[in-house]
Amino acid sequence: MKRIHHINCVKVVIPMNDDVIGHCLLIEEDDNLLLIDTGVGVQDVKHPNERLGAELIEAVGFQLDMKLTAYHQIIELGLDPANVKDCIVSHLDPDHTGGLADFPNATVHVSAEELINFYSDNPRYLESHLAHNPPIKEYGISDEQWFGFEARKVKTSLKTEIYLIPLFGHTLGHCGIAIEWEGKWLFYIGDAYYLRVELEDEQNPAGQLAEARADDNTRRLESMEKIKALMKEHPEIEVFGYHDREEFVS
Repeated sequence: MKRIHHINCVKVVIPMNDDVIGHCLLIEEDDNLLLIDTGVGVQDVKHPNERLGAELIEAVGFQLDMKLTAYHQIIELGLDPANVKDCIVSHLDPDHTGGLADFPNATVHVSAEELINFYSDNPRYLESHLAHNPPIKEYGISDEQWFGFEARKVKTSLKTEIYLIPLFGHTLGHCGIAIEWEGKWLFYIGDAYYLRVELEDEQNPAGQLAEARADDNTRRLESMEKIKALMKEHPEIEVFGYHDREEFVS
């Protein structure tokens, strides 16, 4: 049995958009499960002030709902959350890492640059989201290539071929994730853009927010140009991000 599930694990309401999502992927391969980004977690919903803090909840616009947690949705799919053996994270912002604690035995896969950034006292991160001390595999610079991008092969319990693809800028170690699936490639670009419209409209409010949130906006824009070129040259590759409702298919 091999299936992929698209699940929304975040709801954010902000003045410019009342339907910001968190598009995570659950890959099912025989008895093993793998999550790509984890959204808001059970503990975030149960203990929001302790886990996230009232200031962050208000600033981001989190709408906390137990039904949106990956843990709950895995059960709703008739699967066992204990079978989540691996979690690949595009980066370590709180809306991507909240669910990690719900799968305490899962190995966390992340770029080496992002892990360094996470422990650098950068105020964007919540170190408590890794306080359960999960096993972590970090991935450094690679000589491998994927359609002109540097590619870091992720070693998981699955046979599915998966690569971390550096798309730095939003954070200093932010990566997209390339997945070979049924003879084609899926390219999940995380927060390299918030909305696809940013690729064509530099003045879009989402782009202005992304600029404000970027650790390195010059590199963020370079990453977006690379994505645009890939989409033009390889329309057969399915490209989608984390927050755009229009790209989400459940």
